[in-house]
Amino acid sequence: MKIRLALLLTLFFSVASVAPSFAAGERYALVIGNAKYPDAEAPLKEPINDARDIAEELKRDGFNVDIGENLTGEQMRRAFERLYGKIKPGSVALIFFSGFGVQSSRQSYMIPVDAQIWTEPDVRRDGFSLETVLGEINSRGAGVKIALIDASRRNPFERRFRSFSAGLAPVIAPNGTLVMYSAALSSVVSDNGSDRSLFVKELLKEIRTPDLMAEETLNRTRVGVTRASRQEQVPWISSSLAEDFSFIPSGSGPRPASPPPPTPVATAPVPPPAPAPTPVAAPTPPPPPPPPAAAKPVEAAIPPPPPPAKPAESPSPIAVALADDPTIKSLTAKLNDNPDDAAALYRRGQVYASKGAYELAIKDFNNSLRLNPKDVEAFNNRCWARTVIGDLQAALKDCNEALRLRPNFVDALDSRGLVNLKSGQNKNAIADFDAALKINPRLTSSLYGRGLAKKRNGSISEGDLDINNAKAMDPNIVKEFADYGVQ
Repeated sequence: MKIRLALLLTLFFSVASVAPSFAAGERYALVIGNAKYPDAEAPLKEPINDARDIAEELKRDGFNVDIGENLTGEQMRRAFERLYGKIKPGSVALIFFSGFGVQSSRQSYMIPVDAQIWTEPDVRRDGFSLETVLGEINSRGAGVKIALIDASRRNPFERRFRSFSAGLAPVIAPNGTLVMYSAALSSVVSDNGSDRSLFVKELLKEIRTPDLMAEETLNRTRVGVTRASRQEQVPWISSSLAEDFSFIPSGSGPRPASPPPPTPVATAPVPPPAPAPTPVAAPTPPPPPPPPAAAKPVEAAIPPPPPPAKPAESPSPIAVALADDPTIKSLTAKLNDNPDDAAALYRRGQVYASKGAYELAIKDFNNSLRLNPKDVEAFNNRCWARTVIGDLQAALKDCNEALRLRPNFVDALDSRGLVNLKSGQNKNAIADFDAALKINPRLTSSLYGRGLAKKRNGSISEGDLDINNAKAMDPNIVKEFADYGVQ
């Protein structure tokens, strides 16, 4: 009996010593790359390639990977449902998202390609909250939850509600979660012009390093991105992992780098077709003799010729250039069916303004206000568009009317601050930007505008502080104000 008991204990401890912890359980990943947003000027270059590279690496590391490209809202919902359905107690669940992300009500939302975002509540309706996704994964029993989010990009929806906070918000995640954003909180980064992001390049380099725990992998990624970008891009990490986890399973050794894409096969140029022989022109017959001159009518009054018909007004070049924009095309079709659709007029005005077609935007806002004279959003947007083109007196009237209709409207305070800044009314600009920042302390345009106004008013050091803080949150803010005619 003692011998059997000793044998059983020996077997038990030998099995226990090799039994995997929950961090080594089944691995599931959902990888999404969204690049073709109709509201953007052009497809994003990085997300598809980044998603494919990440998916291939995770497969080599033992993950069961579901990859989606250019997913609509319904497709994203189904993809998340598939992930939730796979998770078993103690398993590892990872999500990677590259595309546009929007911050709203202190939460970060991943945006599908068919999102219809015109106001901030639309973000919460059409986007997918990272906190909600992580909470659902946790409720299914996942032991390790990892979110890698490369969505700190300037997106095409921001100027539709000017009180937005750029970039992403901190996430309140359940225990056992590791989250990494490609940039600091409430900041955005510009695409580097490559077909792959700096963030993913550094992440893959560290994932392939053997014997690294996940936290160390992401910390080394942050250091690599920060150095490579000369501190212009500093990723953000949040961790509540309770146990060690490594991307490379124990004993797998280093992962080989992904093979380079195949070189396209050159094809021989097709010679141009030989030109057709030029036909010989037939001789031209001589013109007929002129008819005899008509007799001059006696006492006949010749009526004056009718005035030339007024030519139809031709569309402006910018209207022609934007006519094929998918969003504008859709809204124009709605307006062809119903010219008095105030919502479509306002939304098309927003899109025109976001693309720099300010005169067209103002025309749509005019018609929107004709149909709805109390549309505070249209007053604010027309104020902003008029400010950019330099119609400052009319812009000031619009902003004042917006604030009369909705006191402490942060968007209108920000717009009126820009009016006063362009008008040289620096003290009034500072007051408006101060009021806006009290409501939203991370409103980058008000922070940068206040910095410019303070410097013009003689407070150089205070102005530089505001400007530097705004640039840290949004590196594109300098160019944005330059486009407004403010430097």
